[in-house]
Amino acid sequence: MRTVTRLRTFAQAPAQGLSLVELMVGITIGLFVVAAAVTLTSNQLVDNRRLLLELQIQQDLRATMDIMTRQLRRAGSNVAGSQNYVAEGGVGGLKSTNSEVTPGAHAASQTVFSFVRNAADQGPYGFTLDAGNGVVVTNLGGNNPQELTDRSTMRVTDLTFNAQPIVSARLPCPKLCPDGSTDCWPEMVIQRILINITAEARSDPRIQRSLSSDVRVRNDWVRDPTVAATRVCPS
Repeated sequence: MRTVTRLRTFAQAPAQGLSLVELMVGITIGLFVVAAAVTLTSNQLVDNRRLLLELQIQQDLRATMDIMTRQLRRAGSNVAGSQNYVAEGGVGGLKSTNSEVTPGAHAASQTVFSFVRNAADQGPYGFTLDAGNGVVVTNLGGNNPQELTDRSTMRVTDLTFNAQPIVSARLPCPKLCPDGSTDCWPEMVIQRILINITAEARSDPRIQRSLSSDVRVRNDWVRDPTVAATRVCPS
């Protein structure tokens, strides 16, 4: 009889579930987990967007720097024909009139140079910073400026060109100067232009990138030290 009574008592016991307090605690813990997951996902999306902007700014700056470097290396060259250097055999050669690059030995936000594509296209060419719009403008010759950077993507905040000419020793000529010295012998000027550019993202000014380049002008400037002379070697 006792065994039957116990079974009947267990069968009649009411079913027990979660209390209101336990349910609220579970919901709170679940909300914390969901909030942490949402925060982590949001941070990952922000970091991913920031990384994409940094890569875009870096690529745009690199493309701009490559164009400026490639063009500046051609300063003073004559694509359409042969360039005149120091002549051999005692015959005087004309100095290059297109090799000098401005600015001089000081930093500036603009550079101007020339090279000969053909008889009708010899420049001047150049690059300058339009600080008001934050873009780099290139002059393709014939007063034809074009924006080199995308103003919708980035804002160029700084652009400097610093020409640093290096004067080598005088180049030997077959003959001495009329006064018997070597003062009229030509000089070869090796030109280097240091370029620095800094830009920031239009959508997030906190994202900034800078690039520098040391450009070696390939056409060395053979300079006549005398002002009035048109030949670099005495004939």
